[in-house]
Amino acid sequence: MNFPDRLGAALRSLDVRALGRPLALSALVGLVAGLGALAFYFAVNAAEDLFLHGLAGYHGPGEGAEAVAHLGEGMIDTLHAEYRWFLFLIPVIGGLVSGWLVFTFAPEAEGHGTDAAIDAFHNKGGLIRSRVPIIKAVASMATIGTGGSAGREGPIAQIGAGFGSFLATKLKLSSADRRVLLLAGMAGGIGATFRAPLGGALFAVEVLYQDPEFEHEGLIPAIISSIVAYSLFGAVTGWKPLLATPLFRFENPPELVFFLLLGVLCAGLGKVYVHTFYGIRDRFHQWDFPQVLKPAVGGLMLGLLAMVVPQVLGSGYGMVQAALYGKVALWVMLLVALAKILATSLTISSGGSGGVFAPSLVIGAMLGGAFGATAEAFFPALVQDPRAYVLIGMAGFFAGVSNTPVATLIMVSELTGNYGLLAPLMLVCVVAMLVFRKNTIYQKQVPGRIDSPAHLGDLVIDVLEGIHVADLAEHGRRPHPIPEDMPLTRILEVIADAEGAYYPVVDGDGNLKGIFSVNDIRRILAEDLPPGLVLARDIANAKVITTRPDETLTEVMRKLTSRGLEEIPVLDLTDPRKVHFMLSRRAVLAKYASELEKKKGAYAEV
Repeated sequence: MNFPDRLGAALRSLDVRALGRPLALSALVGLVAGLGALAFYFAVNAAEDLFLHGLAGYHGPGEGAEAVAHLGEGMIDTLHAEYRWFLFLIPVIGGLVSGWLVFTFAPEAEGHGTDAAIDAFHNKGGLIRSRVPIIKAVASMATIGTGGSAGREGPIAQIGAGFGSFLATKLKLSSADRRVLLLAGMAGGIGATFRAPLGGALFAVEVLYQDPEFEHEGLIPAIISSIVAYSLFGAVTGWKPLLATPLFRFENPPELVFFLLLGVLCAGLGKVYVHTFYGIRDRFHQWDFPQVLKPAVGGLMLGLLAMVVPQVLGSGYGMVQAALYGKVALWVMLLVALAKILATSLTISSGGSGGVFAPSLVIGAMLGGAFGATAEAFFPALVQDPRAYVLIGMAGFFAGVSNTPVATLIMVSELTGNYGLLAPLMLVCVVAMLVFRKNTIYQKQVPGRIDSPAHLGDLVIDVLEGIHVADLAEHGRRPHPIPEDMPLTRILEVIADAEGAYYPVVDGDGNLKGIFSVNDIRRILAEDLPPGLVLARDIANAKVITTRPDETLTEVMRKLTSRGLEEIPVLDLTDPRKVHFMLSRRAVLAKYASELEKKKGAYAEV
């Protein structure tokens, strides 16, 4: 068989439908994430032009090579900036808007959105209320547009993740599939916002865990989504990297000693950052004051800080841009790094809305720049280019507080368009993460896959090997079959006093035709359809996941976990069209706990 014939045979053997659907859904999520990133980008820019530039008269350093050219030979060696006297009141406006929106309509949109998406992945089956991304986006526009020290990645990540969750729910996909689309949405939003498609995809699957682990099931969908979102965003806003840099290269191995020290410093300041961030959050939570007004108070405190250090307002990328070209004095970089920690904590920990990625990059860049300038002053022969420490500090600091070393070093390389420092980037990112292993700005991270409720079923397989469904028959629940022509009004009466959350739908002969859950009933009721016109067959899912008495609990647990089910029908061996009993996840896990104790006892005796 020649090559064309072999290729044709291989293509014909592919399950195109099975392959195409996940890719199509990932691309659709990426498209929406890209559109959301564009809308958010232009809305925030408009808000900044209106409030910071127009109303307050404040113009911080700009981004890109043009901004560097504008500085010329000058240096930022002072904190002085032009602004109107009421600058301190501008962040209060954002705090008022954000506080009212969040605490009135979606309290879970408080804080930084990435953590909320992580929580939804681990603990909520990938579910995000559809209103949350919208409220989060508008509240973050108000916060960032009025000078709040917050980033765009949190809101954009939640917009993308929210649509992925919404799409999976509407298509009645399993919890496992919903979690994957949630990750795809996160990747698309972040990849577009930072013009970092690979970094965005890796970040989405790495940020879930404190240990060096990846959610490998979500990697390909995340890559597809990120490509689509990045392409759409770049086609509209341009393809230049977010930050312009000189041509950095690593050609001096002895300098790795300084990079190692920088990694330790990034970890140390990261510890201070996380402690300050959550310490201020706890103080605001304990304060007996109207919740809706707390972000405004945080905005006022930020505004007062900005009267002394105006460079803390907004994203701060302009300061990073200037530092990358050596245009910022050492003492200014140190002061801005410390002030940015306080500003970010006041903005987000008070209940404001925004991300922590951008502020973390600014803090790390200022720390790196100050360290590089100091190292050059004492060891000029060993330091090749002190400006390179700005870029490496950006990556090292965020890798240390987020536990995402791989994604961060790739993302920083992409958003600067500079890949000449990969070796020191790898060193600093890993060291910064390892020094304080439990330090994280994302509190909803879990140590590893073994600790995630999303992967609970992966852990029970070995213990359950060899045990069959029939062994749990006495722990099964008697099914409550619902005739397929029963109207919704009657269904509500039948299930009112029934146990369980899943109900088989049967025909006139008692043969299984479908199944529905209590959640399906809630969804139908929410659609406000006439109950008398809705029959059981209209609610039921015809593709029923079932098991048999002779099947092992290993296979049953895989089915329950992959589909996010709480119960599964066990078919009768003599008549496989009828349901023998309902087996719950709880019963399987109870058996797992019992068997685990037996194995521990046997091991102790040995």
